[in-house]
Amino acid sequence: MKTNLRPERSRPMRKTNRRVTQQRIQDRKKEGLMITLKEGVQSRSSSTLLECVHLIHNALPELDLDEINTSTSFLGFELAAPILIDSMTGGTPAATRINGRLAQAAHEFGLGMGVGSQRAGLGSSVMAGTYQIVRKEAPNAFIYANIGGAQLAEGLSNGDVQRIIDMIHADAIAIHLNPLQEVIQPEGEPRFRGVLARVKELSQRLHIPVIVKEVGAGISAGVAKRLEKSGVSAINIAGLGGTSWAGVEQIRAAGEHVDSKARLGDLLWDWGIPTAASLIKTRRAVKIPLISSGGLRSGVDVAKCIALGASVAGLAHPMLKHAAESNESLTHFIEEIIQQVRATMFLVGAKETQDLSLADYIITGPLQYWINGE
Repeated sequence: MKTNLRPERSRPMRKTNRRVTQQRIQDRKKEGLMITLKEGVQSRSSSTLLECVHLIHNALPELDLDEINTSTSFLGFELAAPILIDSMTGGTPAATRINGRLAQAAHEFGLGMGVGSQRAGLGSSVMAGTYQIVRKEAPNAFIYANIGGAQLAEGLSNGDVQRIIDMIHADAIAIHLNPLQEVIQPEGEPRFRGVLARVKELSQRLHIPVIVKEVGAGISAGVAKRLEKSGVSAINIAGLGGTSWAGVEQIRAAGEHVDSKARLGDLLWDWGIPTAASLIKTRRAVKIPLISSGGLRSGVDVAKCIALGASVAGLAHPMLKHAAESNESLTHFIEEIIQQVRATMFLVGAKETQDLSLADYIITGPLQYWINGE
């Protein structure tokens, strides 16, 4: 897919005291994958607050269950269900099989899928293959590329962005914002000055949609407004309540005996805006499509997010866990999630996915304080 980025003058990378080598990036990708799968790195004392959202039961739905249509349109692409297999992995040989399984599932079930940050694929054709497997296994699925906002601010060229897109023939590109992770990561790059300008530049230059996503700490209303003004096509709020990347980096820092970073990761393990609060506040602030992710674990969670204003919902950790186990485990999980979405739609009287936005609900508990506060 050609996106026709206009030529640019070369922009120098900012000088850093610690250059992250290609091997270091690969090692970090592997560690992040293994820690996520094997360690307890979910939120400790915080939740998505989706448990505070109560969809109102409709005892007279005037529908048959087999009439329910879970398909939806997102950024001009048709999905069989309002579900994305959210950005997770790549850049390490251990990711190839997992990404292949996830892509097969996206193809089979008509879902969208994002890949993990692709910087590792820029410096190695072998590592590029850990991402390219996705398009090979899902030739017709909605697939989005992924690069970090920090890397854009550091001077990643438009040419490299184009290579990232072409690497997987992407239908869209996600720019991830992870200041929390970067500030704790032993080799982190917490330099975000200029990110918004680069987001705006790419939104104007690229001929595919630009999605901006958090990675588990949520998007505030103020940030959402700035992103909408910059011209992005969609926002993935990726709120607090699921995998803690502060936790992942805390474990890595402790293992490398970077004690100050380990203590910081422990302190900030549950830093962020809960998913439900981020979604509601952001929906009130902007009109562009929203992806809701961050700790979603069931089809009821997916349906609640659509009711709160998301266009689609993203799941990462549970998809990763089942994909690491087997194709059969992943297939069974996705079948259940879609079944749960369909059942929830039936129980609120929503024949079409978009009808969920009309479903009645009430909000209780601490979520009330989040959404009513300024």
